[in-house]
Amino acid sequence: MTTEKCKICRRQGAKLFLKGERCFSQKCSIIRKPYPPGIKSKKRKNLSEYGKELRETQKLKKYYNLKGKQFGNYVKEVLEKRGKVEDASLFLIKKIVSRLDNVVFCLGFANSRAKARQLVNHNHFLVNGKKVNIPSYRVKKGDIIKLAENSRKKPVFTEISAILKKRKHPLWVEFDGEKTEAKIVSDPVEDADVPAEISTIFEFYSR
Repeated sequence: MTTEKCKICRRQGAKLFLKGERCFSQKCSIIRKPYPPGIKSKKRKNLSEYGKELRETQKLKKYYNLKGKQFGNYVKEVLEKRGKVEDASLFLIKKIVSRLDNVVFCLGFANSRAKARQLVNHNHFLVNGKKVNIPSYRVKKGDIIKLAENSRKKPVFTEISAILKKRKHPLWVEFDGEKTEAKIVSDPVEDADVPAEISTIFEFYSR
């Protein structure tokens, strides 16, 4: 069934993985209907430069489940350092990928970033032995992320150990399925191509 989240992907013209497992199946709406909602033509209208910049910004914001102000702060922080870092685009993605909610998603504890954010908010995870309920908390090399002991018996996590053992984890973590914990062994990076042109996003915030 098409939902509002499916319409967001169709509107942006990119798969943003907002519906968890459904996004990896042939049921994905953008596979079945690769055109914007409300029209039957697969041809998209030409956008102005501003429209393109706005669309790319919305894509990345939705992809990482970030609020407008949060996302804007990340971009502006990178723009201030532009010229001082080797690759501004990579620097921006690293800042976002290292968020605790994104790491929880990448580890497989949640099938969407929205769900991962909710789990972090509900105190289900420890970072270096201490509970952290701030989704934007930035992890770094050497940190250990673990599912809290009192959360293991929660319905949402009853079968998580078996699921995580089969999961392909990012190269920047060492995962222990028995302990349901992961050690960050290098700086978190995005393993897949992001569905947006970062340079266009910088142009949007430079206006």
